[in-house]
Amino acid sequence: MTEPHGQDLRRVARVILLDPDDRILLLHGYEPDDPGQTWWFTPGGGLEGDETREQAALRELAEETGITDVVLGPVLWQRHCSFPFDGRRWDQDEWYFLARTTQTTAALGTLTELETRSVTGLRWWTSAELSAARETVYPTRLAELFRTLLDEGPPSAPVVLAPEIV
Repeated sequence: MTEPHGQDLRRVARVILLDPDDRILLLHGYEPDDPGQTWWFTPGGGLEGDETREQAALRELAEETGITDVVLGPVLWQRHCSFPFDGRRWDQDEWYFLARTTQTTAALGTLTELETRSVTGLRWWTSAELSAARETVYPTRLAELFRTLLDEGPPSAPVVLAPEIV
């Protein structure tokens, strides 16, 4: 997939991981050159080689959180995002998969060099905690999207979110 201005989009699989109590798992990250600039985000990352998005979602989840006991569900949302990070601009085509687990013990796993320089931890969030959060969370509408997911269940087809350009 190519952007109108000719730059390739990074194909990304992200995971909306829910535990038995309907809490969502988020990672805490920061800009490597500015540790004071922090945010929360969903597990996931770019596809490697010829893997499918489903394969990438499960691999990234295992690598980043150590969680492997997962039932991967449907794609909930899709979005294009573009943001500066670690001295470059990242243009991404992201697909968000619903997943469920009974494995609530999570810890940062086998991180890449960049992740080691930019991820500080992870935690489970309730919908109420996420809605009350004053910290930056990506995607920026995650609290609203998460509440709708819990109230209405997964959409019948993936919802295309508005592009998020930072």
